[in-house]
Amino acid sequence: MKLSMKSVILAAVVAAASQFAGAAVITQWNFNQAANTPVATAFVASTGTGTASLVGGTTATLASGIANGGSTDPVLTSPPNFGLNVTTFPAATAENKGRGAQFVTSTAGFQDITLSFDQRHSNTSSRFVQVQYTIDGSNFIDIGDTFQGTAGDTWFNNRAIDLSSIAGVNDNALFGVRVVAAVGANGAYVASTSTSTYSPGGTWRFDMVTINGNVIPEPSALGLLAPAGLLLARRRK
Repeated sequence: MKLSMKSVILAAVVAAASQFAGAAVITQWNFNQAANTPVATAFVASTGTGTASLVGGTTATLASGIANGGSTDPVLTSPPNFGLNVTTFPAATAENKGRGAQFVTSTAGFQDITLSFDQRHSNTSSRFVQVQYTIDGSNFIDIGDTFQGTAGDTWFNNRAIDLSSIAGVNDNALFGVRVVAAVGANGAYVASTSTSTYSPGGTWRFDMVTINGNVIPEPSALGLLAPAGLLLARRRK
């Protein structure tokens, strides 16, 4: 069957435009492991290539991802549905933004980067949560306002940070984020539950930590899209 010029041009435009619709999960950590698995094995990303780690002296175990209403993880059994349970936070007035968890992955080939994660606060954990990012693998910069966990033994799902306006985050092999505890306005940590007192032994639990991005179009696709669209426009006149 002979194709018309219009069909050929439309096919070219669709093929080129498809490279712009490359939204994808770059890296994700769901922390799901077999029972009795060492926690370090959960630091390796479940999707893509990346590594989680602990920041500032925190410690971690694997704990249920379905407790207290659960995270957004579609796995419904426990085990293997785990979250990363982080504890050993600072004393009440020490180390602001110095302890938490870190997630590192390359964004090579991607732009318009976003972060999302589910987080469970225990009663005595830090209410205030600061997200930070790095473009050099060493220096971390605050982004966005602090999240607040206003209840204990509760999941706060789909917390999201948009990094798309930060050019240095795109196509960067050294990209990473941290989620760290922050003090309140009085310079001291505040418990998630208003009737509780903050404790360094309080816990945060992470699940479905996800780095998303759009595929950066190939230069050849950009070159194809413009003339194909122009030819189609001329033929319609």
